[in-house]
Amino acid sequence: MRVVIVDDSPSAIQALSSMLSSLTGCEVVGFHDSAVALHWCLDNAVDLVLVDYNMPAPNGLQFIQRLRAHRQRVDTLVVMVTACDQREIRHQALRLGATDFLSKPVDEAEFLARIRNLLKLHQSHLALSDRAQWLSQEVQKATSTLLEREREAILILSRAAEFRDPETAHHLVRMASYCRMIAIGCGLGQDEVDLIHTAAPMHDIGKIGIPDHILLKPGRLTPHEEELMRRHPTFGADILAGSSAPLIRMAASIARSHHERYDGSGYPDGLAGTAIPLAGRIAALADVFDALTSERPYKKAWPLEQARDYIVAERGRHFDPDCVDAFLARWPEVERTAARYRNDNEERDVPTIMLAETRTFLFGGATP
Repeated sequence: MRVVIVDDSPSAIQALSSMLSSLTGCEVVGFHDSAVALHWCLDNAVDLVLVDYNMPAPNGLQFIQRLRAHRQRVDTLVVMVTACDQREIRHQALRLGATDFLSKPVDEAEFLARIRNLLKLHQSHLALSDRAQWLSQEVQKATSTLLEREREAILILSRAAEFRDPETAHHLVRMASYCRMIAIGCGLGQDEVDLIHTAAPMHDIGKIGIPDHILLKPGRLTPHEEELMRRHPTFGADILAGSSAPLIRMAASIARSHHERYDGSGYPDGLAGTAIPLAGRIAALADVFDALTSERPYKKAWPLEQARDYIVAERGRHFDPDCVDAFLARWPEVERTAARYRNDNEERDVPTIMLAETRTFLFGGATP
């Protein structure tokens, strides 16, 4: 343990050092200049400071006040050792953060007993702090493990939907990436951005409940088939309902609301404006843009610029104006993502694509 003695009397420093020499494992550093001592204590690890009151500036009270003002020294033990017997000085020293107060001339037995007890308490405090830090790290590890399990569940369910949907494996990567861009542009915090980005691939999980003859139909759907297809948002929300995990709850919200329209003409709930969850408004724009720019059995892919013009035309009708503005502000990123995850450059092995690309990109926090 390191003990610093601050006293303008060399003989006082010598006397206290001699007493402390009987304590095992105690390193003593003495200063007769309080200004130099203060600077040294702020730059070096110190367990205990013994400081006199009557000294050239800073005096003992000023020394304690300045030492305690440093956030890394709020737990350092400080004992004022002085011949001053004014009760007000004692009280003021304690108010400023002194741990204890000893009067000169020092009784050696009392001095050693108090210092020994203070150092033992300090060691216990340090041990508890280390234990608390270790526990905090263990909790953080456990939380990370749980979050990874949630992400694995998202991955598996997303793959399940992808097996039945004619859309490409890279659709989920692009769509989730666009969601991240929009969420960042809307000013959301990093945690919220990550939640939306990770949950976005679940937007169409409800298509698991749509019959194959409708889901895989290459041509236009009949009004009856369209009505059945429009049930997939509620199917998705029902599949994901009841979880207490923030990630699954976010996925359920996106699944239900990503076909709502800003003007209220969407489905399944006909919500309008800010009544639509923000994550749903973000996903709606990302999903439609990627659908427009992707080839389907029943249509050709639109050029990026044509899809951008459509998004602008639907600003305030289909799409939240703020989401559109956030998306367009990051247009170079949009172009890079579309180019990096092109459908004609991918293999058709959906599990390989989802495990290799989606898990690394979506869940690794990378930015294209």
